[in-house]
Amino acid sequence: MSSRTASIKRNTNETQIALTLDLDGQGSAVLATGIPFFEHMLDQIARHAVIDIDIQAEGDLQIDDHHTVEDIGIVFGQAMAQSLGDKRGIFRYGHAYVPLDESLSRVVIDFSGRPGLFYRATYPRARIGNFDVDLIREFFQAFANAAQATVHIDSLQTGNTHHVAETIFKAFGRALRMATALDDRVAGIVPSTKGVL
Repeated sequence: MSSRTASIKRNTNETQIALTLDLDGQGSAVLATGIPFFEHMLDQIARHAVIDIDIQAEGDLQIDDHHTVEDIGIVFGQAMAQSLGDKRGIFRYGHAYVPLDESLSRVVIDFSGRPGLFYRATYPRARIGNFDVDLIREFFQAFANAAQATVHIDSLQTGNTHHVAETIFKAFGRALRMATALDDRVAGIVPSTKGVL
């Protein structure tokens, strides 16, 4: 099996990001972004997708977290696209429901080649610690665009704001694991009647 890895760097006037990704890892995350809650959420993705990810980011956090969160989403999406290559042999579709006490979220992913985010999430509070929950959408929008994926995110039951966010990131990780898994029965075949994604 060929290596399903990627290393991406993005340098702008607002952020400097270096990211490495191994789709066939063990769920390890090495994270230095300057945004503790976001790192907690990225760790959830790595653990539940069972991927290895290393993100080293410096951004203009003196302004706010927006540029750093969005640009990490871009780089993560680019790395995902690069590591999947032509997508031969993957399941392509993934979905997951994840509860955390009173909160429940569903995420559905299609590595279709058609970027789109359909995001329906309600948070009781606007911030988790110092983290602005609006940035969660920005992260997933950037990922969907750069990975060329269709992503549906729905918070089905809400409660504690931290719980809502955590169920979304865990469900995303689980759906990612399913969608990127290799299916030995169709090894070498692109999962589309078009023959290309």
